[in-house]
Amino acid sequence: MDTTTLGIKLDRQTRDRLKALGQTKDRATHWIIKKAIEEYLAREEQRERERMEDDQRWEQYQTTGVALPNDQVMTWLDDLEAGKRTSWRT
Repeated sequence: MDTTTLGIKLDRQTRDRLKALGQTKDRATHWIIKKAIEEYLAREEQRERERMEDDQRWEQYQTTGVALPNDQVMTWLDDLEAGKRTSWRT
């Protein structure tokens, strides 16, 4: 694994919070920072993928006028309400 060191500037309050959390969790502050960055990147990359999918679907709808049938939408909403996270298969 190729790694590099990055420097970041933090205010004292943030640095103190990181240090306190690291002590509570018995983790180094750099581990907490790395974990936070990894989770942020994963979340933002997922949002970007979803935004791109939405854009593609909107473009397809504008081109074809075809939308999802109401029964498919209602099934998807029922699944969401039940705690199931499913994606569209169009």
